Amino acid sequence: MLQLARAIVAVARDVLRLAVSFLRSSCAIRAENLVLRKQIASYIERRIKPRRPDPATHVSLALFTRLFDWRHTVVNVRPATIVRWHRLGWRIFWRWKCRAGRPRIPPELRRLIRRMAAENPLWGEERIANELLVKLGIRVSPRTVGKYMPKRPPGQPRGVQHWSTFLKNHAKAILACDFFVAVTVTFRLLYVFVVIEHGTRRLAHVNVTANPSADWTLQQLRAVVGDEGAHQYLIHDRDKIFSKRLVSRSARWV
Repeated sequence: MLQLARAIVAVARDVLRLAVSFLRSSCAIRAENLVLRKQIASYIERRIKPRRPDPATHVSLALFTRLFDWRHTVVNVRPATIVRWHRLGWRIFWRWKCRAGRPRIPPELRRLIRRMAAENPLWGEERIANELLVKLGIRVSPRTVGKYMPKRPPGQPRGVQHWSTFLKNHAKAILACDFFVAVTVTFRLLYVFVVIEHGTRRLAHVNVTANPSADWTLQQLRAVVGDEGAHQYLIHDRDKIFSKRLVSRSARWV
C-alpha cells in the first residue's frame, strides 16, 4: 500500500512538471532537451548500466512517450518494452471501462429489498421480485434481489421446506414412474414401464408392452399399490399417457 502511494505521488509530480513545461518557451525546452541528450550520450559511451525503473517510472514513460517520437530518445529500456507498457495500459483501461456485471441498483431499492426480506422471512428472491413488479412497477431480476438480500447464518433455512427435506420426510409414501424404450433384435419397439419406491430405492414394478395406453398404465399402478394405500404421492413427467383421467382415478387409491 505504501509503495502504491509513493508511485501515485511520483506520477503526479511528473504530470505537474509536464504542465509547468507548457508554460516555458519552446526555445528553452529545446535547449534543455539537447543538454539532456548530451548527458545521456556520455553515459552510453561509458556503458554505465542504468538503475532499473520503478513502477512510477513505468507509468510516466508509458504516458509521456505517447506525446512525441520516443524511439530515438528513450535509451534506458528497449522499444519493445515501451510498446508492451502501452498495450498493458490499454488493457487496464478497457478492463476498467468494460466492467462485467450489471450496474448497482439505487440505494433506496436496496434498502427496500432488505426490509421486505426481513419483514417476510418466508419470501424468496422470486417472490420479492414479483411483488416489486406487480405493486410498484419496478422490474428487478430475482438474482439481483438475492444479491442484496440479507445473508442468513449457515445451516439456518429460509423457513420453506426444501425439496430434499420433503423427500426425506415422505420418502416411504412416494412412488415415481416412467417409460423407456427398448429395441429388440427384429427392430421392434417395446415400451418398458418402471415404478420405483423412494423409501427403499428399489423397483416396485416393471412391465413391458408394445402399445401403451392410459388404461394399461392405470392397471400397472393399481398392481403396485394394491389395497394397502401406503403410498400417497406419485411423481411422473408430462407425458400425454398420464392423462387427467388417469390422475383422477389414481387419486382414489393413493
